[in-house]
Amino acid sequence: MFGPVLGPDYSTSILLVQRLMDGAIPGCPRLWFGAVDVRDVADLHIRAMTDPAAKGERFLAVSGDFMTMLDMAKALKAGLGPAAAKVPTRELPDFMVRLVALFDPAAKQLLPELGKRKNGSNAKARRLLGWSPLSREESLVATARSMMELRLLKT
Repeated sequence: MFGPVLGPDYSTSILLVQRLMDGAIPGCPRLWFGAVDVRDVADLHIRAMTDPAAKGERFLAVSGDFMTMLDMAKALKAGLGPAAAKVPTRELPDFMVRLVALFDPAAKQLLPELGKRKNGSNAKARRLLGWSPLSREESLVATARSMMELRLLKT
Protein backbone atom coordinates (compact mmCIF):
# COMPACT_ATOMS: atom_id res chain seq x y z
CA MET A 1 0.00 0.00 0.00
CA PHE A 2 1.39 3.35 -1.05
CA GLY A 3 0.27 6.98 -1.07
CA PRO A 4 1.10 10.12 0.88
CA VAL A 5 2.61 9.50 4.30
CA LEU A 6 1.57 11.48 7.37
CA GLY A 7 4.81 11.19 9.31
CA PRO A 8 7.87 9.06 10.04
CA ASP A 9 5.90 6.01 11.27
CA TYR A 10 5.09 4.01 8.15
CA SER A 11 4.75 0.50 6.74
CA THR A 12 7.26 -1.80 5.08
CA SER A 13 5.97 -0.89 1.61
CA ILE A 14 6.73 2.78 2.30
CA LEU A 15 10.15 1.78 3.65
CA LEU A 16 10.82 0.18 0.26
CA VAL A 17 10.13 3.50 -1.48
CA GLN A 18 12.35 5.28 1.04
CA ARG A 19 15.22 2.82 0.46
CA LEU A 20 14.86 3.16 -3.31
CA MET A 21 14.85 6.96 -3.11
CA ASP A 22 17.81 7.05 -0.71
CA GLY A 23 19.86 4.72 -2.92
CA ALA A 24 20.14 2.23 -0.04
CA ILE A 25 19.34 -0.61 -2.42
CA PRO A 26 22.07 -1.19 -5.04
CA GLY A 27 19.71 -2.79 -7.56
CA CYS A 28 16.28 -4.32 -7.93
CA PRO A 29 15.72 -7.99 -7.07
CA ARG A 30 13.19 -9.84 -9.23
CA LEU A 31 10.21 -9.37 -6.91
CA TRP A 32 6.56 -8.61 -7.79
CA PHE A 33 4.26 -6.41 -5.70
CA GLY A 34 0.62 -5.48 -5.77
CA ALA A 35 0.34 -1.70 -5.54
CA VAL A 36 -2.56 0.45 -4.40
CA ASP A 37 -2.94 3.92 -2.95
CA VAL A 38 -4.14 4.14 0.65
CA ARG A 39 -6.75 6.69 -0.44
CA ASP A 40 -8.16 4.17 -2.92
CA VAL A 41 -8.28 1.48 -0.24
CA ALA A 42 -10.34 3.82 1.93
CA ASP A 43 -12.64 4.54 -1.03
CA LEU A 44 -13.05 0.82 -1.72
CA HIS A 45 -13.90 0.13 1.93
CA ILE A 46 -16.60 2.81 1.90
CA ARG A 47 -18.05 1.45 -1.34
CA ALA A 48 -18.03 -2.09 0.04
CA MET A 49 -19.79 -0.97 3.23
CA THR A 50 -22.47 1.08 1.51
CA ASP A 51 -23.23 -0.74 -1.74
CA PRO A 52 -25.69 -3.67 -1.45
CA ALA A 53 -23.89 -5.40 -4.35
CA ALA A 54 -20.88 -5.91 -2.03
CA LYS A 55 -22.76 -7.97 0.56
CA GLY A 56 -20.87 -11.20 1.22
CA GLU A 57 -18.24 -10.39 -1.42
CA ARG A 58 -14.48 -9.93 -1.26
CA PHE A 59 -12.51 -7.48 -3.35
CA LEU A 60 -8.83 -7.27 -4.23
CA ALA A 61 -7.52 -3.75 -3.70
CA VAL A 62 -4.83 -3.40 -6.36
CA SER A 63 -4.41 -0.59 -8.86
CA GLY A 64 -3.56 -2.87 -11.75
CA ASP A 65 -1.20 -5.68 -12.59
CA PHE A 66 1.44 -6.41 -10.00
CA MET A 67 4.70 -4.60 -10.68
CA THR A 68 8.31 -5.57 -10.27
CA MET A 69 10.68 -3.66 -8.08
CA LEU A 70 12.36 -2.51 -11.29
CA ASP A 71 8.99 -1.19 -12.56
CA MET A 72 8.66 0.72 -9.29
CA ALA A 73 12.13 2.22 -9.67
CA LYS A 74 11.41 3.28 -13.24
CA ALA A 75 8.10 4.87 -12.19
CA LEU A 76 9.88 6.89 -9.51
CA LYS A 77 12.55 8.02 -11.98
CA ALA A 78 9.95 8.98 -14.61
CA GLY A 79 7.69 10.80 -12.15
CA LEU A 80 10.32 12.60 -10.10
CA GLY A 81 13.16 13.25 -12.52
CA PRO A 82 16.34 14.54 -10.84
CA ALA A 83 14.80 14.10 -7.36
CA ALA A 84 15.04 10.33 -7.96
CA ALA A 85 18.71 10.40 -8.96
CA LYS A 86 19.69 7.73 -6.40
CA VAL A 87 16.99 5.24 -7.44
CA PRO A 88 18.65 2.15 -8.98
CA THR A 89 17.44 1.07 -12.41
CA ARG A 90 19.24 -2.21 -12.87
CA GLU A 91 17.82 -5.60 -12.04
CA LEU A 92 19.94 -7.76 -9.76
CA PRO A 93 20.51 -11.33 -10.91
CA ASP A 94 19.01 -13.95 -8.59
CA PHE A 95 22.43 -15.46 -7.81
CA MET A 96 23.64 -12.09 -6.52
CA VAL A 97 20.64 -11.72 -4.20
CA ARG A 98 21.26 -15.28 -2.92
CA LEU A 99 24.93 -14.44 -2.31
CA VAL A 100 24.08 -11.27 -0.39
CA ALA A 101 21.49 -13.24 1.62
CA LEU A 102 24.31 -15.29 3.14
CA PHE A 103 25.39 -12.15 5.02
CA ASP A 104 22.28 -9.95 5.12
CA PRO A 105 19.18 -11.13 7.03
CA ALA A 106 16.95 -8.64 5.17
CA ALA A 107 18.03 -10.11 1.82
CA LYS A 108 17.53 -13.63 3.18
CA GLN A 109 13.86 -12.83 3.81
CA LEU A 110 13.40 -12.09 0.10
CA LEU A 111 14.59 -15.49 -1.11
CA PRO A 112 11.24 -17.36 -0.94
CA GLU A 113 9.64 -14.73 -3.21
CA LEU A 114 12.57 -14.19 -5.55
CA GLY A 115 11.54 -14.65 -9.17
CA LYS A 116 7.97 -15.70 -8.33
CA ARG A 117 5.71 -13.84 -10.72
CA LYS A 118 2.41 -12.85 -9.08
CA ASN A 119 -0.63 -10.99 -10.24
CA GLY A 120 -4.16 -10.07 -9.24
CA SER A 121 -7.14 -8.24 -10.67
CA ASN A 122 -9.37 -5.41 -9.49
CA ALA A 123 -11.97 -6.20 -12.17
CA LYS A 124 -14.59 -7.31 -9.66
CA ALA A 125 -14.34 -4.08 -7.65
CA ARG A 126 -14.50 -2.04 -10.85
CA ARG A 127 -17.47 -4.00 -12.19
CA LEU A 128 -19.59 -4.30 -9.03
CA LEU A 129 -18.68 -1.09 -7.22
CA GLY A 130 -17.50 1.28 -9.95
CA TRP A 131 -14.13 1.54 -8.23
CA SER A 132 -11.47 3.39 -10.21
CA PRO A 133 -8.11 3.59 -8.40
CA LEU A 134 -5.20 5.85 -9.18
CA SER A 135 -2.46 4.30 -11.27
CA ARG A 136 0.32 2.42 -9.53
CA GLU A 137 2.77 5.01 -10.78
CA GLU A 138 0.77 7.97 -9.43
CA SER A 139 0.60 6.32 -6.04
CA LEU A 140 4.35 5.64 -5.88
CA VAL A 141 5.21 9.18 -6.90
CA ALA A 142 2.76 10.60 -4.33
CA THR A 143 4.48 8.48 -1.68
CA ALA A 144 7.93 9.78 -2.54
CA ARG A 145 6.76 13.38 -2.88
CA SER A 146 5.18 13.32 0.57
CA MET A 147 8.38 11.86 2.03
CA MET A 148 10.38 14.67 0.42
CA GLU A 149 7.98 17.31 1.75
CA LEU A 150 8.27 15.85 5.26
CA ARG A 151 12.06 15.59 4.91
CA LEU A 152 12.03 11.84 5.52
CA LEU A 153 14.61 11.10 2.82
CA LYS A 154 18.37 11.51 2.90
CA THR A 155 19.45 14.65 1.10
